[in-house]
Amino acid sequence: MKPIQYLMAGCLLASLAAASSCTNHFEDYNTNPNRMTVGDIEPSRMLEPLIYDASREWQRYTRYWNGELIQYTACTSSNVRQEHRYFIGDQDFKGLWNFYAGYANNTMHMYDLASAKGDVAIEAMALTLKVLFMSNLTDMFGDVPYSEAFQGRKEGGTRKPKYDSQKEVYEQMFADLERANELYATAPTLMDAQLDGLYQGDMQAWRRFNNTLYMRLLCRVGGRPEMDVPSRMRRLLADAETYPLFASNADNARVDYTGIEPYVGYYDGMNANDFTRSSYKITRQVIDMAVVTQNDVQLYEDPRLRIMAEKSGSRWKGTIGGCTNAQQSEANSGAAYLNYAVLGRNTNPSFFMCYDELQFILAEAALKGWIDGGESAARTYYVQAVTASCEKWGEFASCVELAEGEEPADISADDIRELLESELASWDGHADKAKLIGDQKYLALFWIGMEAYHEYRRTGYPELTIGEGTINDHVLPTRFAYPVTSVATNAENVQVALDRMGGANDMKTPVWWSLKAINNN
Repeated sequence: MKPIQYLMAGCLLASLAAASSCTNHFEDYNTNPNRMTVGDIEPSRMLEPLIYDASREWQRYTRYWNGELIQYTACTSSNVRQEHRYFIGDQDFKGLWNFYAGYANNTMHMYDLASAKGDVAIEAMALTLKVLFMSNLTDMFGDVPYSEAFQGRKEGGTRKPKYDSQKEVYEQMFADLERANELYATAPTLMDAQLDGLYQGDMQAWRRFNNTLYMRLLCRVGGRPEMDVPSRMRRLLADAETYPLFASNADNARVDYTGIEPYVGYYDGMNANDFTRSSYKITRQVIDMAVVTQNDVQLYEDPRLRIMAEKSGSRWKGTIGGCTNAQQSEANSGAAYLNYAVLGRNTNPSFFMCYDELQFILAEAALKGWIDGGESAARTYYVQAVTASCEKWGEFASCVELAEGEEPADISADDIRELLESELASWDGHADKAKLIGDQKYLALFWIGMEAYHEYRRTGYPELTIGEGTINDHVLPTRFAYPVTSVATNAENVQVALDRMGGANDMKTPVWWSLKAINNN
């Protein structure tokens, strides 16, 4: 990476930032065809600011939204932010909508430029990134525009796009991933490969990311028989040459930062007090899943816990997600902090997707019979998943400079073996293998976008205790509501989507692929 090249794209960066932060909805893109007019530039020049800006925002949403909703953390030291109690309003809906839709729009503008110039590498990368952002948008909101989205810059493009059903959105995302895979297969060359903050222009690495993302989305809709997930997964796994997947942590889709402006993570300049001590604490949910306690004696802990968190006192204690104001002081007292030394660094990378997640997907698929191998294969995939998670976090922590007297937080092979033999993670020690996979996947997805929130709604794992201080009728938000501006400017299409989803524009209508929607409860 060369900072001077990033700065040369300064005017473009400003345009991208404006598009993602100021746009309220799809209809605004379609109403203002000049919003993304950036001139006759090389499409590769859009790539670097797009990846780095999006990855920084990814870190922010990972902490403020995913962490609070899914009870990794709870902001119990103040009432300024109350996401863990589901105090979520229209500005929040709009912010998340803008983020995913804004960056999806940027990728499509990059795609259009690349298509016009015959830049096959950028075309493929743009399709992969589009699906990354759009999959999160639909998983947060349900039915969204896809087939008619981002057409306002084009002659004849609609200003009021229809909202495709979530099934239709998924089919279109699968088609985009298939097309991207075909483009990667031509081994295109990326001009200015140093501008690629993910894989430095390695098209085979991008291809593995593309197809592993495909597996994530197939797993997401696995509960819907009409999506024929078993045959689709088997087709991908049967042809590794056509559909290469992540093979190790070296393939992880991660954006690294140098710590030198502008290559700094979201938490640059944030001290430990602002990052965690004055607000965000690890929850009882995580502590209970990561610590073996008998007769009030803590006998063993998951080695990843000391990387994610640090004790406030002599023993591990978690705060209560969704606690009442009356419970807040007691819940917060002595609760573990986020590990600022590891997680708060300005060189802290962003992860879009990792190898351990793929192994958990394969473990679940084998256990359910979606792919071959049965429980024996599921066990192998599961062990590989937990091992990869520990190795990733061990490497993550090993880069931290230790103060005098501090113990290293890295994870050894013996630590991993002990975890896999412990009552926390032993395959043989758990009768409910689906729950074990779901619980361990939850721990592995810590700090990975909104993925744990999506997975909880799909599987019901882990079994969360919803706090007494939550609103939304004590229902963990099943989706986010469409922003008011989207409703106002495209009311007819929004209403069609709501009617199709079978509910009001609220946080209690389940999305189509979720456990609640499938079970109708």
